[in-house]
This record gives sequence, C-alpha cells and structure tokens, in this order.
Amino acid sequence: MTSQALENLEAQLETFIENIRQIKIIVGDFQPQGQNVLNQKIQTVVSGLQEIDKLKSQVQDVHVPLEVFDYIDSGRNPQLYTKDCMEKAMNKNETVRGKIDAYRRFRAHLMVELTSVFPAEMAKYRAIRGDERPMS
Repeated sequence: MTSQALENLEAQLETFIENIRQIKIIVGDFQPQGQNVLNQKIQTVVSGLQEIDKLKSQVQDVHVPLEVFDYIDSGRNPQLYTKDCMEKAMNKNETVRGKIDAYRRFRAHLMVELTSVFPAEMAKYRAIRGDERPMS
C-alpha cells in the first residue's frame, strides 16, 4: 500500500461526503424542478461509491483498531485515540518504573538487614553472585 492509494481514497471519500451534503441540501428544500439535479447528484454518489469500491484492493492491508470505531461512534475525534494510547502507555510506564525502583530499594534494604543478621552467609552469597562490594 502506498501513501498515494490512501490519498486517492481520502479524496474520493471527501468528494462522496460533499455530494451527500449537497443531496441533503437539495432534498431539504426540494422543488419539483430540481428533480433532474437530484438525479444527477444521486448518480454522482453511485459513481463515487463505485470508485471507492475500486480503491479497496489498494488499502486492504490497513488495520484499524476497533477502539477507533468506538471513538467515532461516540462522536469523538479518532485522532485522539493515538494520543490517549500514548498517555496510557506513559502512565503505565511511570507505574512500572515506580515498582522497579521500590523493588530495588527493598532489595538493597533487605541485603543490608540480612548482612547485619547473617554476615557469614551473606558473604558467601555475595561471593557466589560475584558481588564483592560491601553492603552499607
């Protein structure tokens, strides 16, 4: 898939949306003499759908997370999905970083306490682990 294919699809969709908007205006204030214009617009919409259908093979490998559709259904901007995912990832990262730091502090404190209670065993443990630095 190329960016050109996406740009073509985007242009076709924008044209389609504009034609639908124009049909809405025509139908909203329908006059019998406007029937030909309405028929032409409907034919344009059908042609536009055919063009969009032709483009589908070029963009089949695009995978959209289902949550994006939830954003659209709830009236939210789908571009906010990426922002929200990044914020969630950053918050989770901070939480995990805090846990890692807490475990490191706990391990250091545990090693100090174990060394004060079991100095010989802890010396052997540090020798086995290759950690010869004294615990403070």
